[in-house]
Amino acid sequence: MSRFRSALPVILVVSAGPAGAQLVVTPEAIEAANYIAGDLPDDPSPLTAKLQILLDRAGISPGVIDGRKGGMSESAIRAFEARQGLPVDGVIDAVVWDALGGPYSPSVLQLHTITPEDMANIVSSLPEDYAQLAAMDWLGYRRTSEMLAERFHMDEDFLLSMNPSARFVAGETIVAADPGAFTGGSVARVEVRKGESRLAAFDDFGQMLANYPVTIGSSFTPSPEGLVEVTAIAHLPTYHYDPENFVQGENTDPLVLPPGPNGPVGSVWIDLSKPTYGLHGTPEPSVLFQRASHGCVRLTNWDAEELASLVREGTVVEFVE
Repeated sequence: MSRFRSALPVILVVSAGPAGAQLVVTPEAIEAANYIAGDLPDDPSPLTAKLQILLDRAGISPGVIDGRKGGMSESAIRAFEARQGLPVDGVIDAVVWDALGGPYSPSVLQLHTITPEDMANIVSSLPEDYAQLAAMDWLGYRRTSEMLAERFHMDEDFLLSMNPSARFVAGETIVAADPGAFTGGSVARVEVRKGESRLAAFDDFGQMLANYPVTIGSSFTPSPEGLVEVTAIAHLPTYHYDPENFVQGENTDPLVLPPGPNGPVGSVWIDLSKPTYGLHGTPEPSVLFQRASHGCVRLTNWDAEELASLVREGTVVEFVE
């Protein structure tokens, strides 16, 4: 992979400008975006996309990178402000932009040449019914673009819009976000913050290593309270459906669904000491804040995978309001 360097002239420098201004989200515009004043535009914008990538690089996940101002991005700004000791309001300003390195950040995009391996293990379709899913061998990605969007922490439609002529076949080069490498280190304690819909991970010295958006339980199946511990970590787990916990469709018998990133718990399961509860991925990252969880804590697949690399058996997980 290589950093994105456009051979085209920069066609647009975007700031939080007057309402109604036409904002074109192109790779060139994202690279050139700079904060001047005001809040983020309500419509998709290059500035918002660049901000999301910089937050991701700082260990504060915005969820999906989609160029849209929304709940996940606002909660990420709040988390970054709190970690930096800044006033917490969830609104971009010059101080936040400077702290993220916005004025002097290196390229936030990269070029990726699609390989045959990128196109492997694609499935033709995924039914919604759990019984039909249980009859499959693998709950994989349905499109190469879906797989690559997750790899680069992006909304699939946003990736497609940045590469309008791409066919997503082997040998083709596309432009994608460059969210940086996984956060390193070892997590001693995790806080699941129900009121913020965020999960914060701390090292032995109380320093926040990472912070992610999450879906936490529901009124019918609330998440645990108090302290629990990590008991095991399973990558590409099977999913054991138990109708005593909740009923999906007309499925009244237990089922075992095969592994895959598009399974109900995504690509990783972090088991907790309270039976049936865990921290896990999701097959639908773009609607993370719009879906209730059946008592567990749901993250994007890439955030769940990073968290799994940071915790270990015995890591304390505290659920707080």
